[in-house]
Amino acid sequence: MTLLRTSLLNSIAVIIKMLTLLGINKILALYIGPAGYAALGQFQNLVQMITTFAGGSMNIGVTKYTAEFYDDEDKQKKIWTTAGTISFVGSCFVALGISFFAKFLAKNLLHNETYYQIFYWLSGGLIFFVLNALMLAILNGKKEIQLYVLANIFGSVLSFLITVILSVKFGLYGALVSLSIYQSVAFIVTAYICYRTSWFKFNHLFGVIDPPSLLKLSKYSLMVAVSASCVPLSAMLVRWFLIKNYGSEFAGYWEALTRMSGAYLMLVTTTLSLYFLPRYSEIKASSELQQEVLKALFFVVPIATIGGGCVFALKEWLIVLLFSKGFSPVEDLVAWQVVGDTLKIISWILGFLLWARALVITFIFTEIVFSFGFYFLTVAFSLRFGDKGVVIAYAINYLLYLITLMVYFFFWFRSKNTATLNGDSL
Repeated sequence: MTLLRTSLLNSIAVIIKMLTLLGINKILALYIGPAGYAALGQFQNLVQMITTFAGGSMNIGVTKYTAEFYDDEDKQKKIWTTAGTISFVGSCFVALGISFFAKFLAKNLLHNETYYQIFYWLSGGLIFFVLNALMLAILNGKKEIQLYVLANIFGSVLSFLITVILSVKFGLYGALVSLSIYQSVAFIVTAYICYRTSWFKFNHLFGVIDPPSLLKLSKYSLMVAVSASCVPLSAMLVRWFLIKNYGSEFAGYWEALTRMSGAYLMLVTTTLSLYFLPRYSEIKASSELQQEVLKALFFVVPIATIGGGCVFALKEWLIVLLFSKGFSPVEDLVAWQVVGDTLKIISWILGFLLWARALVITFIFTEIVFSFGFYFLTVAFSLRFGDKGVVIAYAINYLLYLITLMVYFFFWFRSKNTATLNGDSL
């Protein structure tokens, strides 16, 4: 499947998701306000970490090896069985831990112990949350793009309906519950879509763990575990810093800004993950891989730049449309955020090579340095530039990340003396 066709198909799902996010953001802005956004952001980061450690850490590996073993169904099934079994067991243990520490988490993360039941909702649906993500990873690796898009469309619609109903009726509490369960509900649709294919059976997800498959997936589990720890934790530290120094409302403005930029980034970034991870994984020749990277840069850089320019030009209208006039202070933060977003997109072209070629050590090093680098840069720039320091830090951090990857891959490609890329490397 070509990049253009993948982009067109994926754009359908992304447009629908953007429309549903528009509705969700509007409802949340009206019913929970800026301070509620800050609490929602903290909880969302926690959910990201929990689902990853429950088994979601293997999904990128599942996509890679499903694509790589496109001509060997037996190896594909061993990958799925290993990932599914570990996900099931991991989800059960993590769910028990969430339930046991529910009141502690509610008090220390959400600053409201009465919200402890939210964590019961999360623990109850965790296994379905994780299995939904696993099946989407399989669809991606099998290059069943139409089915993948269909599953994402239904997921977006369900997310919208659940969030709107619960937020309108229960406010912040309802919004937090919806964040806990909507992916679990989407599991029903994704499971049905997979069931209708000729190559998938549910017993492929459970059984005896295959040691060679486990070894392959463990590389990606380590990479995702580091990412799932560092990135959300860094965001939580930044949010805590903003709350402490500028108040919950400003932290909510920053959360709203990240959601707004995330909406327009979605079209590009989801296409990257959908097309380039399987594509980078299946390429065997070094020269062909270099050409694929250059093609990606020529395709993505203009789109990222134009998209960023449009967001900046329409910032006042977008803020009122997506949120409300009460979020107008976000306007002062948009310029640097757009610069950072553009650099982020470009850097991801190279970042996906780290995933596809399983460059574990390099990935872990850059992930730790630049995740926590964002926090330290935020503190440093806030001392000089005040509340704008967080978005300046965001842009500078991604500039440094991009430069680092460019230098690394310049030497990496030069070191490949043979025409064939054999296996994975650390």
